Amino acid sequence: MDQLTFENIQVCSFTGNRPEKLPWGDNERDGRCVELKERLEDAVRRVYRAGARRFICGMAKGCDFYFAEAVLSLRDEYQGLTLEAAIPCESQSHGWSAQERRRYNYILHQCDNVTLISREYTPGCMQRRNKYMVDSSQVLIAARTGAPGGTEQTISYARSIGVRVIELMIDE
Repeated sequence: MDQLTFENIQVCSFTGNRPEKLPWGDNERDGRCVELKERLEDAVRRVYRAGARRFICGMAKGCDFYFAEAVLSLRDEYQGLTLEAAIPCESQSHGWSAQERRRYNYILHQCDNVTLISREYTPGCMQRRNKYMVDSSQVLIAARTGAPGGTEQTISYARSIGVRVIELMIDE
């Protein structure tokens, strides 16, 4: 990953694929998943060293959880590091398994701030959540397979408004 060389980085947001689009699905013991989690933690460290103290996560299953857990694991080590949950709607975790909801709630309760985009689910609430995160940031960490969807749209939007994108490619 290249060195971050510009100044005034205060906020970093994250986008990444859900388990359905990951080559390992929800098997987090797969070596590729373990390696991605290490790369995410390294990216968080680098962005912190470049000045970011506020990290924003969209709280989706899969890569969002990995990112949030990386930030939380570094909080004791890095002074001033905070995690914000950007939740698209109150029902985001409805329909998830009990285990997924427990993980979601655990992460949510560890967050320093929570931003709720919409009380009710609406067709555009996920996109508004992604726009909020990017608009609030100077850098976006993106763990991506390249599959079409919200992650690619978020990356495209970030680039269109000049937000720096750090890509962590996920290979088959």
